[in-house]
Amino acid sequence: MTTLVIKQQEVRALIETLAAVLARRPDPANPPNPGQITSSSELRKLAGLLDHTLLRPEATRSQVEQFCREALRFGFAVACVNPAWVPLASGILKGSDVRVGTVAGFPLGASTTCQKRAEAWTAIFAGAREIDMVMNIGAMKSGELERVESDIRGVVEVCREGGAIVKVILENAYLTEVEKLAACRMAEKAGADFVKTSTGFGPSGATEADVRLMRQTVGPTVGVKAAGGIRTLADALRMLEAGANRLGTSASVAIWQEAASLLV
Repeated sequence: MTTLVIKQQEVRALIETLAAVLARRPDPANPPNPGQITSSSELRKLAGLLDHTLLRPEATRSQVEQFCREALRFGFAVACVNPAWVPLASGILKGSDVRVGTVAGFPLGASTTCQKRAEAWTAIFAGAREIDMVMNIGAMKSGELERVESDIRGVVEVCREGGAIVKVILENAYLTEVEKLAACRMAEKAGADFVKTSTGFGPSGATEADVRLMRQTVGPTVGVKAAGGIRTLADALRMLEAGANRLGTSASVAIWQEAASLLV
């Protein structure tokens, strides 16, 4: 399992620090300058929990370039882009601590395992270091657990060979509680590094209840990523408190700035 799963006690310490100052609201007229507060360990830890995400289908080259520069400026864990933009993102982020992430079988999870493996391998070859794959939701709904596990394992094998982390998107909005439990167990059994709540393109996003259930189901070496609907620092804290140790959001900059205005 990956060493990049941040220890839950470290997340807890960050939660306590941010929660203690959350009542102090930021001043929109004076947004913080990242260059002035890069020594803040709390902000570095927060940035290290955020997957800066741009998966909109209409995103342009210039928007992706700006997005990658934001990831560099704020020191986010990952810059997650659609597969077609992985070469561009890899070139911009080369030599930095920001990892390039992308998706496979996205957003439906209904492509074949061979297609997902090919997507993952192509992305890794282009520079991606984290792959968020969507599990076969239809197979899970059909009770075909072995097929679900085999699908995940197929992508895990490619990512292990290429040195990439694998996050398995369950798309919880479509699942019963029993299916959520089974999906977490299949993902862990197949060797995934993280389980993830949602694509952000489904009927709903992350919920505290789902994150808590996922955290209680997988072992301590498997991460839990919350994604979908995380727009504010309060949203982020709720997910972290529920047990997430990675957050996927397109509002990373706003969340960071809100935290920075409370901590400086």
